[in-house]
Amino acid sequence: MNPLGIPPIAEASEDSVELLRLWAVRGAGQQIILRHSAWKDPAAWGLALVDIARHVARAHAQEGKNEQEVFQRILAGFKMELDSTTDTLSGTIQE
Repeated sequence: MNPLGIPPIAEASEDSVELLRLWAVRGAGQQIILRHSAWKDPAAWGLALVDIARHVARAHAQEGKNEQEVFQRILAGFKMELDSTTDTLSGTIQE
């Protein structure tokens, strides 16, 4: 297992809430746990997903790649998955 660290500002705040963990597991695909009720309006998840895509593009840019090209490639992958789902989702709500 190779977890990421907690951002210092989140660790220092008593009001911080973890929203999502996403794991890539060889032979088992993606494993996700999330706090679906974090926001009253589900559209906030859309905003968060775009922010995540922009962070990924920015990280690639720091390694010399074109940030806008990477972002467009991420959007292309998003559209491909929307148009033709590759996974069958499963899971339950846990308290």
